[in-house]
Amino acid sequence: MPHAAPSTDDITALIETQMHLEGPLLPIFHAIQEAYGFVPQEALPVIAEALNLTVAEVHGVMSFYHDFRKTPAGDVVVKICRAEACQSMGANALSAAVLDKLGLDWGGTTADGKLTVEPVYCLGLCACAPAAMVGGKLVARADLARLEKAMEGAA
Repeated sequence: MPHAAPSTDDITALIETQMHLEGPLLPIFHAIQEAYGFVPQEALPVIAEALNLTVAEVHGVMSFYHDFRKTPAGDVVVKICRAEACQSMGANALSAAVLDKLGLDWGGTTADGKLTVEPVYCLGLCACAPAAMVGGKLVARADLARLEKAMEGAA
């Protein structure tokens, strides 16, 4: 995903590609994030004007959904499940170990921009907990060694 600074014209063009949809706000967020790797703050008033909403309404929707980023993510996003089934199988200790090893907090990105670690609340692998996703690839029965290997392979 490129991390170029978007112009108002570029954002407007992306918005227009989604305006034919019923309820286009979420598809607009997805299109902008797909294009830039995040939804920049500067896009919110442009979206609000196009949809005849307030900036506060647009911001409220964006902040409700955890998948929309305010800043660019690393080249590889590591998602570790935080749901109950994974917690019961050691996800909290796994999360702590990964975050400690990388020197990050949740949502943080390594200094080299390669990895971002995010919490996720269910990957649908409850029977194979704890679960994680590295660069879009699922990791079942995750442990630190498996995640390290997946992160090395993805970065």
